[in-house]
Amino acid sequence: MRMYDIIEKKRDGHSLTQEEIQFFIEGYTNNEIPDYQASALLMAIYFQDMTQEERANLTTSMVESGDQIDLSAISGIKVDKHSTGGVGDTTTLILAPLVASVGVPVAKMSGRGLGHTGGTIDKLEAVPGFHVEITNDEFIELVNQNKVAVVGQSGNLTPADKKIYGLRDVTATVNSIPLIASSIMSKKIASGADGIVLDVKTGAGAFMKEIEEAKNLANAMVSIGNQVGRNTMAVISDMSQPLGNAIGNALEVKEAIDTLQGRGPEDLTELCLTLGSQMVVLADKADNIEEARLKLETNLTNGKALEQFKIFLESQGGDASVADSPETLPQSTYKIELPAKQSGTIAKIIADDIGYSAMMLGAGRATKDSQIDLAVGIVLHKKIGDSVQEGESLLTIHANQDAVEDVKEKLYASIDISNTDVEAPTLVYDMITK
Repeated sequence: MRMYDIIEKKRDGHSLTQEEIQFFIEGYTNNEIPDYQASALLMAIYFQDMTQEERANLTTSMVESGDQIDLSAISGIKVDKHSTGGVGDTTTLILAPLVASVGVPVAKMSGRGLGHTGGTIDKLEAVPGFHVEITNDEFIELVNQNKVAVVGQSGNLTPADKKIYGLRDVTATVNSIPLIASSIMSKKIASGADGIVLDVKTGAGAFMKEIEEAKNLANAMVSIGNQVGRNTMAVISDMSQPLGNAIGNALEVKEAIDTLQGRGPEDLTELCLTLGSQMVVLADKADNIEEARLKLETNLTNGKALEQFKIFLESQGGDASVADSPETLPQSTYKIELPAKQSGTIAKIIADDIGYSAMMLGAGRATKDSQIDLAVGIVLHKKIGDSVQEGESLLTIHANQDAVEDVKEKLYASIDISNTDVEAPTLVYDMITK
């Protein structure tokens, strides 16, 4: 088998066999296929697309290129959730204890943030003492005992994906549905979950800016998951503005606590209930979505979800008292209000720019080695569709320096106020199942 023939075949629009895809993945991962040939194949895929079978075979080959997490020692159906990213996306901190509180085992493998997108582990490490450095045996034991645990991502999970993504990034082939879908799903499948709920974002703050693009990606990932034996579904949700009100690590933990107490932001609460209901059904802990949602709503009201959060924190060394006293989380030195320059209705909040503003304060990483400030960030007081009076606070900047004029300037440019009424955006656009 020759790489030249595989490139030529895909260039001419033909489907690659499982053996040809495996040859490419193994050869490139083992440095037997040069970058220039791998780049040529990626570009051919970019233009010619792949069939559902090819996408599943590509994903499987990337999964088999490295470690695979065996969760079979955990009793019950393990369900994972993956978000395609956004600003203020605190859902994992809420969903993990919430769905665990109704008996769904949540064995979560998470990463750190890069750029303006916050990482789940960074947020959790805002809780004093919390750590994810646990062995695989400890991880499994904690999930069996408490129904929930979070561990850092394995260093050798899907090495083929890491290498291919690095090449895609410099060859203008990132924005390809089969390549994006196989990249995301290879990591989820290698992580060992039985069922996968995908939160595919769309809007200005998302990778997929248009709803149809997001639907195409969601359909591709759901198809891959189900073809390789993982019960998979997707929710298409809005990211035209930040989710919830808080952007920043400790601030988002506080917002997660508020939500687990049943008094979180409406949009964040609703999305967690939507995603959580799907997770509960996939785990066979409810017969339908309505029953699953009722169970989750009940545990938000009766305190069981918050109690599960405390157990989760304590089991991994965290100070569980923050759930009752969130003021003990890291606090910024300065709290600076951003007043509205005119009266009207909030017409636009550019999610990406709000995220970058928080990053400018120190809430995100410019590089993998950057240090983040867990205390800083932004808390929105107004969302799209809300009315505002001139001089009223649009948001609060939580900073550890008092000179934040550049941040203020960026934030003002990120928020549009209209003289006419504006409707709040739809939160959930669609659901994709097999």
